Amino acid sequence: MKNDDIVYTAQLSLTQKSLHNVLGTRQPQNTLNFLMTKRIVDIFLSLILIVLLAPLMLILAALVRLDGSPAIYGQKRLGQHGLRFTLWKLRTMSPDAEHALAAYLASDAKAGEEWRANQKLRRDPRITLIGRLLRKYSLDELPQLFNVLHGDMSLIGPRPMMVDQESLYPGLVYAGLRPGLTGLWQVSRGDDATFAARAHFDAAYAATLSWRSDLKIAVTTIGYLFAGRGC
Repeated sequence: MKNDDIVYTAQLSLTQKSLHNVLGTRQPQNTLNFLMTKRIVDIFLSLILIVLLAPLMLILAALVRLDGSPAIYGQKRLGQHGLRFTLWKLRTMSPDAEHALAAYLASDAKAGEEWRANQKLRRDPRITLIGRLLRKYSLDELPQLFNVLHGDMSLIGPRPMMVDQESLYPGLVYAGLRPGLTGLWQVSRGDDATFAARAHFDAAYAATLSWRSDLKIAVTTIGYLFAGRGC
């Protein structure tokens, strides 16, 4: 058996075990077949979207670059089976974002509590002017199409988790699925919920895996984007 075959067999076995842990009584093989077909669709659609949106991404990158810092931001995230990958985004924060966050949380107790509960802030001092516009229409997420094409992510799935958030997540679902460019958490306006509540959205998504649920999430996402509600 070739090395590639050994790796593929190991990944297939790991996926089946993850699906069994996540989906319980659902038929793991049927779900595995769905996810394999979904991967083909992800490749096809991400290629088309990259070609169509390349001019827009270049223009936005040039605007972000005006402050002298890199336009593309890479951050380590947890993917399927707990594997780490670099998630790509158009930068929406100031170059000294981490120091700005630490100083803000240290000076505002309520902001500190909000961050510990939600892992995000309604009024984030790190976000730049152009960054607010990008986030409003989720344009900062466009480079993640390359993550989808590479296989780190899916177009639809659980929200990508930062490495240091793993201990805050109370569930098994995340490890069994590729994180998504959009998903049930986003279209359910889960951004108003605590970080731990994400596990409930992920479990609900896993329990209803189908083309119908993915299409519904995709259509809702498009509506939110055109309305400038972010996702």
